[in-house]
Amino acid sequence: MKRLAVLTSGGDSPGMNAAIRAVTRAAIYRNLDVIGVRRGYEGLLDGDVIPLTKSSVGGIIHRGGTILRTARSERFKRPEGINEGLSRLRSLDVDGLVVIGGDGSFRGAQELHLRGFPVVGIPGTIDNDLWGTDATIGFDTAVNTALDAVVKLRDTASSHDRLFVVEVMGRHSGWIALSVGVASGAEHVVIPEVSFELGRLCDKLHYAKKRGKTHSLIVLAEGVMPAQELASLLSDTAGYDARITVLGHIQRGGGPSAADAILASRLGAFAVERLCAGEGGVMVGCVNGAMQAVPLEKTWTERKELPPELLELVEMLSI
Repeated sequence: MKRLAVLTSGGDSPGMNAAIRAVTRAAIYRNLDVIGVRRGYEGLLDGDVIPLTKSSVGGIIHRGGTILRTARSERFKRPEGINEGLSRLRSLDVDGLVVIGGDGSFRGAQELHLRGFPVVGIPGTIDNDLWGTDATIGFDTAVNTALDAVVKLRDTASSHDRLFVVEVMGRHSGWIALSVGVASGAEHVVIPEVSFELGRLCDKLHYAKKRGKTHSLIVLAEGVMPAQELASLLSDTAGYDARITVLGHIQRGGGPSAADAILASRLGAFAVERLCAGEGGVMVGCVNGAMQAVPLEKTWTERKELPPELLELVEMLSI
């Protein structure tokens, strides 16, 4: 193996730059050339690549976003697009590819693997919804960003005796909402993994009000329903006047936390190690503090379960 390529695909997440840096420097340490593919698979199809050196990745470990930029590619979802991408990699004399992204990015990586090209995935998504790793790059930072906002909203909620609904990211996963709910002491968490019961939520709010609580916070994962819809349901059903805050893409921005920078660095170096060992078609992850490689396909076909004790904690501590 003489030359590696690295790209970031799908939604950005804090720590992607730290992973790019780790891949680049670990590869150079093994006397490999490294090129960066800009704009994900779309950039690969266009041949939009740049050389990566020790100097070019210097000072990026704490930068948010991705210096390689990212994009979603409809062309790469089609067989002819995948074949074109494979031809592009070979024309660039690339011997292995590192893909930093989520399940959509890994589906594309799997197609390249099935065509015989060595690919290793690094889990970069704030949703933390990929099986095979305890945490994905960006999750810890996103939780802390959302938590900071929720704590500030609680100050306003208590000052004005308000009910707030805070919508966080998580289209199919409640990891962010549940983690923020536990860390902030929210009165209720609404997530895709647990069936939503409006009556039960109203009962909890009634109980809190009966024992003298004048303000409440509900953390809502975006995949369940929009915050405005939940606020309307609470108003129509129980007469609650809920104020809403949608945190949106702010959760993706900013430099990575120490935990994410360290995780990204470990995973980036391990990805290069796996490729140099002749392994492909895998995602590198961290489970119980140890690096491991799992088949790419399993990262989305196996379901990553929420810890039952976290679900119990929300119920136990919000009483």
